[in-house]
Amino acid sequence: MDSVATEDRKIDRLPASVTILKGVGPRLAERLERLGIHTVQDLLFHLPLRYQDRTRVLPMGALRPGDEAVVQGEVQLAEVRHGRRPMLLVRVSDGTGSLTLRFFHFTAKQRDALTRGLRLRCYGEVRTGPATLEMIHPEYQPAAGDVAEPAERSLTPIYPTTEGLHQLTWRALTEQALARLLTAGTVEEWLPASWLRVKHWPTLAEALHYVHRPPPDAPLADLAAGRHVSQQRLAFEELLAHHLSLRRLRERVQHHRAPRIAPAGALREAFFASLPFALTGAQRRVVDEILVDLGRPHPMQRLVQGDVGSGKTVVAAAAVLAAVEAGHQAAVMAPTELLAEQHHRNFSTWLAPLGVAVTGLAGKLNSKSRAAALAGLADGKVRVAVGTHALFQQDVAFQGLGLVVIDEQHRFGVHQRLALWEKGQNHHGYPHQLIMTATPIPRTLAMAAYADLDCSLIDELPPGRQPVDTVVVPAVRREVIVERVRSACREGRQAYWVCPLIEESEALQCQAAVDTIATLRLALPEMRIALVHGRLKSGEKDAVMSAFTAGEVDLLVATTVIEVGVDVPNASLMVIDNAERLGLAQLHQLRGRVGRGSQHSACVLVYQPPLSRAGRARLGILRQTNDGFEIARKDLEIRGPGEVLGTRQSGLLALKIADLVRDQAMIPQVERAAAALLRDHPTHVGPLIRRWLGEAVQFGDV
Repeated sequence: MDSVATEDRKIDRLPASVTILKGVGPRLAERLERLGIHTVQDLLFHLPLRYQDRTRVLPMGALRPGDEAVVQGEVQLAEVRHGRRPMLLVRVSDGTGSLTLRFFHFTAKQRDALTRGLRLRCYGEVRTGPATLEMIHPEYQPAAGDVAEPAERSLTPIYPTTEGLHQLTWRALTEQALARLLTAGTVEEWLPASWLRVKHWPTLAEALHYVHRPPPDAPLADLAAGRHVSQQRLAFEELLAHHLSLRRLRERVQHHRAPRIAPAGALREAFFASLPFALTGAQRRVVDEILVDLGRPHPMQRLVQGDVGSGKTVVAAAAVLAAVEAGHQAAVMAPTELLAEQHHRNFSTWLAPLGVAVTGLAGKLNSKSRAAALAGLADGKVRVAVGTHALFQQDVAFQGLGLVVIDEQHRFGVHQRLALWEKGQNHHGYPHQLIMTATPIPRTLAMAAYADLDCSLIDELPPGRQPVDTVVVPAVRREVIVERVRSACREGRQAYWVCPLIEESEALQCQAAVDTIATLRLALPEMRIALVHGRLKSGEKDAVMSAFTAGEVDLLVATTVIEVGVDVPNASLMVIDNAERLGLAQLHQLRGRVGRGSQHSACVLVYQPPLSRAGRARLGILRQTNDGFEIARKDLEIRGPGEVLGTRQSGLLALKIADLVRDQAMIPQVERAAAALLRDHPTHVGPLIRRWLGEAVQFGDV
């Protein structure tokens, strides 16, 4: 453990276990542990998602459908109505109006207790009913007397939860934790007092108390939007903790050794000379940035972002050749068989004429081919391996791995990426790591999510790339779309027809594609139509894709397996069925399969009406722009950073109160604050990280 971390431990008092709280036995402690809650401090930082206003009892006559309200009245009638399933209906009145409480699930004890004349206090969402307004399964309790006393002393927090943990339990536990906060100083203040004064922020204890128990007059709209000063103070501290954790990771990586890769560049220049096109200025710039990193004695950790078709693979090949020329091996990992096969074809085509042996290592290799590939990697005769997660299986050994290239990195789990990186550890140290993504990440998000990486941007498309015209068409006009496909293919061009399904089922997607190709073969008997999907054997997929690339197939019907890695310049028409069911990034990736040649290209987004508001917005954005970064910015607004980065991201962005869209203006301030804290208060860094990230810090070595 380094000296800073040791010092952190000295001043970071071990917080009290959550088991000291009343009502927390082994079973409840286990449920809390599922959410990463081990201590009273953890409980205080398990923050509400939203709030309900139960501080006022509203007259029933003032209720409107959609209100969430507390009401108090007397039971006028209670009956069980029998139909397809029995329902308990309870009519309550307060003199200004009446309301029906409807229960689909009830017990005999509950039925017998809700008798005429009983006074009840209820909370729930108001809905329109057949005779009166209704509440479905409201919370309720007996009310004493006629006077409607205040329902709650504060706004009611609603917490993120898991099975077996009711909101009442959360309120009881946080009530105890807040009491300890006031009496025992459960949390330390790690931000300097001068920062709080300058920003007019509350202390940590004040901010926590406010967000857990906002007073009755709290601005509900500000709280709902995350704009209240207490929320903003906590959000700043959370973003600071995340940023510091990534800064520490970066420092830790800098302490590892890596081979210095600084070859003459003969292989690289021979490769560039063999290409039928010149590199763009952006590609040359990014290659130079990578070469500088490779020449250093510590591992490169560089993220290369580039829009669809910007030429990231050529840049990766240049890095691979630098490693090979310096006497090292390189591994290129892709998330899908199809993309790995595409990379294997490209690297073999480019590198074999230069005398560089390339092997493919996907999951579907037969035993003989796999044994030959493994032997070649182990003895160093094979210099480059291209594959899927099969690259990091236990029996794969490299003679001297100097560079790891990971494509579409957010699709891999953290442990998968870590396994490949560690596999490369040898007497030279750790391998350099180059990460590529065709999902452009807005600068703010990249600053927050990838503070441990150097970022390069290929912000220039190769000459000749044509903008793709995008149209949105309802499914009822399918005949018109089929005619458009016929017209394009008669002119000697090729087309894709993609069949996604809303269910996350590869089998169902394949069936949709099988049904679609049958329909299209009837409608277009003169066309050569082929099918590709994730369940085809590797050889069958290769044969179909090779035929399509060679122009022997006019129309390729596919599932979303063709989202990345397919490059057929003669394909100029993309039809995407059920486009409303896909996200912006995926639609943009699919559209990027066309527009790669010199001819005019188009993308037809076919939707099933009626379109939701969000669906209409997504398809509208695709019509308006081909700019991947603008699309990524909109995607971030719609889906949030967790989804944009991928759900299997390391967890370092599982934010509790901060929001990278709402709080993006804070990011530059957070960077400055991190530098100041590291300089002036280094012993505060470790405790601050542990407070907000907890167990997520273990992922920091990826």
